[in-house]
Amino acid sequence: MNLIFSAITLGFLGSFHCVGMCGPIALALPLKRDSVTSKISGAILYNVGRMFTYALLGLLFGLVGQSFVIAGYQQALSITIGVAILILVLFSSKISGKFKTTAFIYSAIGKLKQKLSSLFKKSSYSSLFLIGTLNGLLPCGLVYLGIAGAIATGNGLQGSLFMAIFGFGTLPAMLTLALLGNAISINFRNKINKVIPFFVVSMALLLILRGMNLGIPYISPEMSSTKPLCHKCCKE
Repeated sequence: MNLIFSAITLGFLGSFHCVGMCGPIALALPLKRDSVTSKISGAILYNVGRMFTYALLGLLFGLVGQSFVIAGYQQALSITIGVAILILVLFSSKISGKFKTTAFIYSAIGKLKQKLSSLFKKSSYSSLFLIGTLNGLLPCGLVYLGIAGAIATGNGLQGSLFMAIFGFGTLPAMLTLALLGNAISINFRNKINKVIPFFVVSMALLLILRGMNLGIPYISPEMSSTKPLCHKCCKE
């Protein structure tokens, strides 16, 4: 339950950061403007496309986390992800400068942007949905945090749900931006951006507590740290 709350809060608070990062895409959407209904439907389809991609990423990385759980490393996984998030938040400026985009990733992002550019020339519901799905694949620090949360769920379906709810949390701000333009002031966005690191740290601490197996309901529930055994192999 706490992870689900974290997902929607991360999505909602992070969406104001997304307004700055993905705002140009949302503002340039080829929405049908012949009626209010068509315009709203197109904006919703774009955002549904984003949430669809997030859910697929959650499923994929949730299965990665599930493999650790099956191997009996659920506690270590939760603590490791929590510590990694803390390090990234506290030392992001020092860490970011040490990593360079590889040629492969740079090429993939370039092709993704080319595909997006071609879709913007089409004013159809299908193109709006595809713009949303491809937009969900663009590099984004907040999406990476969502993926970390999906891994921490230790389950494919729960990871998918986590990311879908994260995407749903971004819906109010992104939908408002697509329909009303720059309705969200820069000052308001800056104030929200100052809150995000504190919430991310709280999320990291929650993951660490969750992995410490303290027996605290909802915060640090007991979880098995041993590898599952076949009952036929166990001695009675």
